[in-house]
Amino acid sequence: MSTIRFIHTADLHLDSPFKGMTGLPPARLNELRESTFTAFSRFIDYAVETSPDFIVIVGDIYDGEDRSLRAQRKFREGMERLHEVGIPVYITYGNHDHLSGNWVRFELPPNVHEFAGSVEEVSLTVRGMDVVLHGFSYPNRQVREEMVSHYPTALDNQSFHIGLLHGSIAGNDTHAVYSPFTIEELQSKHYDYWALGHIHLRQKLSENPPIVYSGNLQGRHRNESGEKGFYEVELSKTDAIFSFVPTSAVHFGKIQVPCVNIRHANEWLAACEDALLSFASQHGPSVVDVEIITLDDGTATFIAQTAEDIWLDAIREMMEGYDPFVWVQRLTFSNNLHHKENNALVESVLGQVDSWSADEWKRVLGDLYQHVRTARYLDPLTEEDIDDLRKDVEKLLLNELPTVQEVSQ
Repeated sequence: MSTIRFIHTADLHLDSPFKGMTGLPPARLNELRESTFTAFSRFIDYAVETSPDFIVIVGDIYDGEDRSLRAQRKFREGMERLHEVGIPVYITYGNHDHLSGNWVRFELPPNVHEFAGSVEEVSLTVRGMDVVLHGFSYPNRQVREEMVSHYPTALDNQSFHIGLLHGSIAGNDTHAVYSPFTIEELQSKHYDYWALGHIHLRQKLSENPPIVYSGNLQGRHRNESGEKGFYEVELSKTDAIFSFVPTSAVHFGKIQVPCVNIRHANEWLAACEDALLSFASQHGPSVVDVEIITLDDGTATFIAQTAEDIWLDAIREMMEGYDPFVWVQRLTFSNNLHHKENNALVESVLGQVDSWSADEWKRVLGDLYQHVRTARYLDPLTEEDIDDLRKDVEKLLLNELPTVQEVSQ
């Protein structure tokens, strides 16, 4: 059976600033900020070594519409390496690096085809087989229009037809909805493969034909946990074989640390240290959320004697100097350390918060999400975000609990 072999990647976000990573030591922060370039270098190394027939990169190569000079230079160097070994590359630009941005341009080598601001098709020949790629680059930041109707239907069954689309499923508001589509619309085009970008979670929306998000090369915050990378695809007219290739330079993750019968700080720190070192040995450099679980009453009472931010500082200090590095970004406790059941006011407020729907959360946060200068930098509110906010509300109330009790007296 005749096959083609190509690499599908997207959402490189080169030179991401990793905003919000406060507290990291300068050397670790620099390592984190270099991670998008490190992941990109791993991707290029793999392609040079394995020589795919071609590569598709589906949007958001750069993190911002200004396309930093360093990011462009690094990207061009990677494309030059691919040019030297004869690998064609087909790229689209997305909402982050749209064509209307203002940047000093770098000329890319001749092996790279940049899709225009309207849907176009590009043909190539692979070992005598015709391959037709269909795609477009975002002409501006917000492409709200349904663009699938502009993609032609594949009429011949001899050529391989591959669609490149940076967008999201219509009606799915867990991410900014640009270039919305339905799976049925994509299937109706009779393509052999749809290479998607924009959603950073690696996933396959359909098997026939394959409709695939490759995810991003490097996680950028706690909501992009897990191993990141790209897909190498071996495609025939009847089948698709996927090989996931990891590239993450820094791993975002979450761990749970059981704490039972602990009465001394060194015991608690040792339990956290063992869990964090085990995680790092498996995943390499990591930014981790730690949740302390299964606290018995005695352990909870012992831990409650010290403020949570002091415990967090103690963990961070303990983990300094380890290689690979582990940075604890967030520390939470599954048990309430302040006995909220004795405070009717806290229970009442949390009960009200728990009753809020996603729409009510959006209304409460309206000033932030509707502000003209901040809204563009915020991703849509997810269920995980809401859960985190709820925990923050509870922590804030409990930290103020002594003041409330004093006032009541």
